[in-house]
Amino acid sequence: MTRPSRLARYGFADNGIRATDLLGAEGLRLWDAEAHAPADTAAADLLDALSKSADPNLALRQLHRLADSAGRAAERSNGNRVAGPGSALVHNTATEELLGALQRDQGLKRRLVAVLGASAALGDHLVANPDEWRTLATGKTGLPPDAEGRLALDDSMGDGPPTVPALRTAYRISLLRIAAADLTGGRGLEPTMAALSRLADETLAAAYAIAVAGLPEGTPEPRLAVVAMGKCGGNELNYVSDVDVIFVAAGDEDLTAGTTVAARLIEICGLVAWPVDAALRPEGSRGPLVRTLASHQAYYRRWARTWEFQALLKARPAAGDLALAQAWLADLAPLVWHAAERPEAVADVRDMRRKIIDNVPAKEVDREIKRGPGGLRDIEFAVQLLQLVHGRVDETLRAPGTLPALRALVTGGYVGRQDGETLLRGYRFLRGVEHRLQLQQLKRTHTVPDDAAGLRWLAAALGYTAMPGRDAVEAFRSDWVGHAANVRRLHVKLLYQPLLEAVARVPAEELRMTTESARNRLEILGFADPAGALRHLESLTGGVTRTAAIQRTLLPMLLQDFADAPEPDRGLLSYRQVSDKLGSTPWYLRLLRDGGPVARRLARVLSLSRYATDLLTRDPEALRLLADDGELQPRPRQALLDGFAAAADRHSDPIKAIGAVRALRRRELFRIACADILSHGDDLAPDRPLDVDAIGAALSDVTDATLGAALRIARRSKPGPDGLRFAIIGMGRLGGYEMSYPSDADVLFVFSPPPGSADSGASAAAHAIAEELRRLLQAPAPDPPLGVDADLRPEGRQGPLVRSLQAYQQYYARWSKVWEAQALLRARFVCGDASLGAEFEELADGVRYPSGGLTREQVVEIRRIKARVETERLPRGADPNTHTKLGRGGLTDVEWAVQLLQLRHAHAAPELRKTRTKEALEAECEAGLVDRGDATEMAAGWTLAAQVRNALTLVRGRPTDQLPRHGAELAGAVLLLGGGDPGEFVDRYLRLTRRSRAAMERVLES
Repeated sequence: MTRPSRLARYGFADNGIRATDLLGAEGLRLWDAEAHAPADTAAADLLDALSKSADPNLALRQLHRLADSAGRAAERSNGNRVAGPGSALVHNTATEELLGALQRDQGLKRRLVAVLGASAALGDHLVANPDEWRTLATGKTGLPPDAEGRLALDDSMGDGPPTVPALRTAYRISLLRIAAADLTGGRGLEPTMAALSRLADETLAAAYAIAVAGLPEGTPEPRLAVVAMGKCGGNELNYVSDVDVIFVAAGDEDLTAGTTVAARLIEICGLVAWPVDAALRPEGSRGPLVRTLASHQAYYRRWARTWEFQALLKARPAAGDLALAQAWLADLAPLVWHAAERPEAVADVRDMRRKIIDNVPAKEVDREIKRGPGGLRDIEFAVQLLQLVHGRVDETLRAPGTLPALRALVTGGYVGRQDGETLLRGYRFLRGVEHRLQLQQLKRTHTVPDDAAGLRWLAAALGYTAMPGRDAVEAFRSDWVGHAANVRRLHVKLLYQPLLEAVARVPAEELRMTTESARNRLEILGFADPAGALRHLESLTGGVTRTAAIQRTLLPMLLQDFADAPEPDRGLLSYRQVSDKLGSTPWYLRLLRDGGPVARRLARVLSLSRYATDLLTRDPEALRLLADDGELQPRPRQALLDGFAAAADRHSDPIKAIGAVRALRRRELFRIACADILSHGDDLAPDRPLDVDAIGAALSDVTDATLGAALRIARRSKPGPDGLRFAIIGMGRLGGYEMSYPSDADVLFVFSPPPGSADSGASAAAHAIAEELRRLLQAPAPDPPLGVDADLRPEGRQGPLVRSLQAYQQYYARWSKVWEAQALLRARFVCGDASLGAEFEELADGVRYPSGGLTREQVVEIRRIKARVETERLPRGADPNTHTKLGRGGLTDVEWAVQLLQLRHAHAAPELRKTRTKEALEAECEAGLVDRGDATEMAAGWTLAAQVRNALTLVRGRPTDQLPRHGAELAGAVLLLGGGDPGEFVDRYLRLTRRSRAAMERVLES
């Protein structure tokens, strides 16, 4: 191993070549060039600390520069001449003091190295002021230096105010200590923000004192208050920001001197630390810099806009006459806490947030952690709107800081605990990113870099490290995307819980909301008809009954969940309908109140799925299924078969018997639909969420059980001759265990006459059985009918509904077309006579797995039929790019590709003989017939198309194969499938199905 490569393991660039020079005999003397190792144990420890910094190369360069600067300063102070830059590092007592202190003082080493590796600007400051590294040293008591934002001005001030240079030095030292404490961990975001805010307060106070001392002799000190606004007012200041303030004079006599002091304060702070921005004052930059208390009161009463009241949420006294500042706040508080009652208030807040996003340059919007979607402003606006709305009657919400206000909203029940914690985590993450970005150059920035080096530095500065299979940048990006998505989702949601008190006819003297303000809040939550929603709420919560009391407890939480859906009104209406049917039962509301996630699960089901809602309104007691995760799993196949058969045998009357069977089917469909709806419901999901394959198998098992029970009833009604054997063969999606909610049962009916009897009599009896079965299952009833489709039989609709096994054999031997062989690939026995079913499957094997595979002409014929299906069967006006069944890269595309390979090769490869599409595709891949990449693309396209098809049926309540490009149905389907931006979901669908289509074409053309 070479000398440089040994150093490279510490994270130094250029394979450690440059580091060798900086660390060697003419540098810091931490590296033994001959031994290719650290000079000693202490040097090894320091190298290890450098390697763990955000940027080891920067940390090393800055440490070298700092040591050199300290040494040169000492030489100059001793009157010695010093060689220019680029010469060997000057080693003297000052250099050795620094390096020795780093060896002895572990705290100093951590703090100084962390600063040098994370902030080029603070490193440059230390190089320019080489004595200030000592301000990071551990104190004699063993405690780290004060990093709470205090200014160490006592020595310089004496009896008077400090000088501006002294204030600048004290400010930089305090900032340096705060950054060091922040970077070395264990401190947390909030103490850092509080320290930066305190530092701003003390800097404002010192600048105020300097400005007052500079007034012309004989000028009385004005009564002037400096009120902190924005992040400083909220005690959440970052490293580099304007400090927003408003200046308030007590009376007219204070205006002239007060304006002089205010202007000088702004000038001093600009020289020392940061710009002071007074643009939040009345009339902004066009208005006077200083106004009196009375002038402020008059302005805010008459002219102030919603955003100005929103800004006042963060106002707090900072410097100057603090009692005057408190009086100013007390004067304006009633105006602030009535601002939400202005008719335009909600729209104003929404418009302001939209304008902020619109003003972000398009090329930066996705990297903006402050103003962009999912950024800090999303959290702040959501919290501030909730404060404006609810803080009128709940004074615990009147906190200037975002995090204290958010915690108060959670404590008060206005924001759900999980949502509140999600927002807290998002805020901490985003502010942490902002802090690291600003520390690097001490410049105001909120934009994540887009270059690889910048991203690597940022990830390292935030503490990310490489993990198996994922580097640090990928880990950071993953967290960033996740937090931003959650923040954006919850910002849009605008949580609101105490709505029940406004609609429950609470006496006005109790200071609860009026009906009108409740209507406004419903509008905030996204209800299209707030007045109608209010009527539903009044109906549910009116009166003094126990039922009304429980509803008043439940509704705030339910309203939030309804608001998550694209159509909150529909969720609330459905809830009222279910409550009207079950409200008088003793268990219904108790189950919702005490049943853990039942109430929120119900809200998700009702607000997202017309299909499940229709099932529930026909069978309200099925609600109990939501209480038990075990009940949200498909029942075992044999249990279904036995249970449905028992229901069929319970009644001799075929109408009652099929009614019992269809009721069981309805319950099972509701069970499966709820499990599906909740599987992407985060904390509402059952222990074992269901994927689309499990849904397809479960629906197929229910259909098998339904057909089996219906056949039992039909045979009792139409018994036929003794010895008549009858079986139902599943085809299509039923045969492949790939049923979706709208799927009919594709079947073939087969019979075998009694030994020695003629086919004609048996055929008529078998035909009667099949017709009776279809009649029973499709008769009008308060249950979803099960369509029984036998169109895949020989000769299609022109052929007989039922054939004997021998007739099937004769037909397939003489007349079968290649498409019929293709259809038989998914044929399997479903119910009836098992031996007859096995005989049919054996017959089908000879057709679907033809000896020698397909001829070239047959392959061409399949391709021709496929092309015709695409042009003729796609509904008029349908978008082929987003049609889940017949569209490009969708279900049919993948199934035809898989089935073509089965027809060609399954005769010689028994492992391909599977009725399930994805199982057959995997077998073909294992056999080397399909490229692994193509198989993956087709499986992904097929799976997503199947998921979308199911989700759209759940949302609409009726079948559709077309994925819409926009609208409530698309938004609902996306929420069912895990959430996210609907437009991005459509893009993802198009991307996956485009790849699936390309893979299918390669298979068909191979």
